[in-house]
Amino acid sequence: MGLDPEEADGHGTLCLHAFSDLTHVSPLVFLYLLKECYIHGSCKATKKFQALQHRVHQVLANNPQPGPSTFIVYCLNLLPVFGVYGEGFSHLVISALRRYFKSASAPASNQEDAASARSLAARLFLAIVGGSVAYDEKVMVNTLKVFDVGLASIDEALSREGSASSSSGSAFLEEYISELIKSKSFMTAVSLLEHFSFSFPGETFLQQMVEDKDFQAAEKWATFMGRPSLCLLVQEYGSRNMLKQAYNVMKKHYLQHEFPELCYKCKESALKDLAEKACWDVAETKAKGDRQLLEYLVYLAMEAGYYEKVDELCERYSLEGLPKAQEAEVDLVNKCFLHLNDLAVEEVVWVDEVNGLREATSFLEGCKVVGLDCEWKPNYMKGSKPNKVSIMQIGSDSKIFILDLIKLYYDASEILDTCLSQILQSYSTLKLGYNFQCDIKQLALSYGDLKCFKSYDMLLDIQNVFKEPCGGLSGLTKKILGVGLNKTRRNSDWEQRPLTQNQLEYAALDAAVLIHIFRHVRDHPPHDTTLETVQWKSHIVSHMDNPKKSKKKPKCHSTQTSDSTFNKPSSSS
Repeated sequence: MGLDPEEADGHGTLCLHAFSDLTHVSPLVFLYLLKECYIHGSCKATKKFQALQHRVHQVLANNPQPGPSTFIVYCLNLLPVFGVYGEGFSHLVISALRRYFKSASAPASNQEDAASARSLAARLFLAIVGGSVAYDEKVMVNTLKVFDVGLASIDEALSREGSASSSSGSAFLEEYISELIKSKSFMTAVSLLEHFSFSFPGETFLQQMVEDKDFQAAEKWATFMGRPSLCLLVQEYGSRNMLKQAYNVMKKHYLQHEFPELCYKCKESALKDLAEKACWDVAETKAKGDRQLLEYLVYLAMEAGYYEKVDELCERYSLEGLPKAQEAEVDLVNKCFLHLNDLAVEEVVWVDEVNGLREATSFLEGCKVVGLDCEWKPNYMKGSKPNKVSIMQIGSDSKIFILDLIKLYYDASEILDTCLSQILQSYSTLKLGYNFQCDIKQLALSYGDLKCFKSYDMLLDIQNVFKEPCGGLSGLTKKILGVGLNKTRRNSDWEQRPLTQNQLEYAALDAAVLIHIFRHVRDHPPHDTTLETVQWKSHIVSHMDNPKKSKKKPKCHSTQTSDSTFNKPSSSS
């Protein structure tokens, strides 16, 4: 045994045998050494697997007898006796052999080794099918592929066994694949059908896979069978209204022109899904300038009561003359949502300079209860960092301040830090949020050098007060106040300046409604099971950052519960 420094990952080590010469190393000894390397390595399992796979790929060039391919087949026959390590090591040696075949160290051809391995692999396949060797179906299929086992090899293996039935390889395989289909092992059946170029199951095979929701196997089979089967698969998806799956197959295999109506229906469905998630910018991009789809998007915006988006789309794409027959219905839908004037909020104040920030801080420090929320521009690029938090809403039941964090941070970061610390760390002011600890995490990531977002006191997350919150803040508002919130502007551009009036009202409403929900929580005793509340004071939390402790990424649910309680507070100063 030896230690290879190249295989260490900084958090552990992996012991590796030198394997300088495999001429006189038997497969059993080789596997035993492999197991010892794995057991005694202190790296994580994935790292160990990758390191060992790389090493096995290298040592296959070190003269294993009677040849690398045959040597690996011998290993595969022995691995089941290694118990829990057998299956993992089988994948390891097969993938290592694949890499060896592709490497420069592999000889151009070794017909004798390949033929011997193919024959042994065919017999191993029969042993697996017969149950005398325990391997899962994936190992079985990979064995057939890596050693290029064909029908001729299966015929030869059957004749060697001296089977009483003397069935041909084709008959044997058809019977076995039929059993796999009956047991709904569709992916294995498809892999074997593809490998041996069989097509006997018929059209109902596709229907069986779709009905069983094995979409990956269904597409693999349809792709193997060709364009008519792919069209049949699209029709199957379409008849079941599985539009996303239908569209993915059409797009991947260039079948859009063969199903124009279904294709358009899929695109409409995708736009509707995006609109329901308030991802209007993404929906607009997906429409790709298609007038018919853009008109449908306008209809969705009208239906949601998002009138500024309607105007924006109509102006940008010259969509004058759209039918207005839906306006009465839209007005009715709009009345089903809560509005800022329903809560008697007297003033919404935009704060983007120091004097306004100080005035807001002075007012809020005098409040017993404030609502908190924040917004940021969505980032639709997969894997990219989220945008900075753009605004923060803080207010009482009568007055809401909307802080332009981006500008205030740029102009006066120290003053912003001081003012927000006074509010967030105040013991005399109860701060209400909805899943606000996750917002605090986002704030800390956006403005890492500010201390105000690393500590807070007297925070009550309204979400945690209810045992089974459903539908987010809008759903909770409907449950408590009888009418929900219109969330269509949730994913709008919160970095544009100035914000639209509708954006300001949306932002203010999210903070103000928390206070009204809190009043119901506070005024109804815990035994009122219709509201499913518990003692709300037990959910008040605080978190004071300790610089002596190792810094870790904040988690949304890692909070310290405050033991303090206080007299029933009023809703504002």
